[in-house]
Amino acid sequence: MKKFILTLFLTISNLFSFDSNIQGSYAIGVFHENGTGENIQHKKITQDDYNGTCFSKIVIFGDISNNSKIEVKIGNSLGYIQNQIPIYNKNKIKIGTEITFIHYNVDKGYFEIKIDNKLYDSKVFIK
Repeated sequence: MKKFILTLFLTISNLFSFDSNIQGSYAIGVFHENGTGENIQHKKITQDDYNGTCFSKIVIFGDISNNSKIEVKIGNSLGYIQNQIPIYNKNKIKIGTEITFIHYNVDKGYFEIKIDNKLYDSKVFIK
């Protein structure tokens, strides 16, 4: 699963050039505490239920300023940043960031990504 996501990032990275603005942000996965989960790209609803505590991964293409407010929610559950990994293109130029969030008390609802109060993704319903 990790190799697939990394390969997908590298493929997409060739389409974007690094800029001082955020070019897009997308939900890529939701995972249980035990590490199992699913890729949620191109889905409208998850296969599994993610009640309780779970993790999510997003990708942000472009430059994130230190003052940017990144808000990731599953329903009413706000995610807290756990890890950030830079994404580089084949020329070793940073083009984005993969961010992992932890969510507590997840019930169900839409996965939403907001950066500086601008909505970037909200297509997937998390059961």
